[in-house]
Amino acid sequence: MKNKILIILLISPIFSFSQSDFEKILKSGEVIINGLAIIKNTKTEAKLSSKLIESVCIKNKLSDKVIFTLSGKDEDGNAIRKELVIQKDGKECIFDIQKGVYSYEIMLSNKEIFK
Repeated sequence: MKNKILIILLISPIFSFSQSDFEKILKSGEVIINGLAIIKNTKTEAKLSSKLIESVCIKNKLSDKVIFTLSGKDEDGNAIRKELVIQKDGKECIFDIQKGVYSYEIMLSNKEIFK
């Protein structure tokens, strides 16, 4: 009896569902790695203690425009939200942004959102 149950369990497929489907994970990885290049200016010694980052630039290598939204909090706990519309093969920069922890959201032209 135990052998029959064991064989049935091994033969029957056991499904486990992840939070995101595999194609969406691959697509978001492709967007982040191949599609966008984030460029931050180099630091100098005098500016290491500053609360500002001179500039952060995002370059779009995708075939359509994207909307790049950067949101987070600075060192003082103030909410910061910046939105950039980056055209095909274009580059947009944010100047004098506060240092802090940020999350980003990428919206493609077909309204698909990646976080």
